[in-house]
Amino acid sequence: MPLIEEPEKAVRLARAIASDISLYNEEKIKEGIANDTFYDAIASELEEGRELYRSRVAPDLFARTNFYDRAVIDIILRSKGHIKSKIW
Repeated sequence: MPLIEEPEKAVRLARAIASDISLYNEEKIKEGIANDTFYDAIASELEEGRELYRSRVAPDLFARTNFYDRAVIDIILRSKGHIKSKIW
């Protein structure tokens, strides 16, 4: 499979990966946000997603963009804004 070189496709991939992480780790995410341990609570899932993203995107595009990190915030954290937390 060829590596993704178009930014729009890379954004879609990053958002799809973040969406899957959110879908399959709902309870861990809720607990992590509530306890202000979000990144620790799903560290392995986030790293697995990052490695998948890195493996599918051209190295130069990966190095010069932060699409994956933005997707984590936009897809996972923003959608959980209703959860009580010290972080917001």
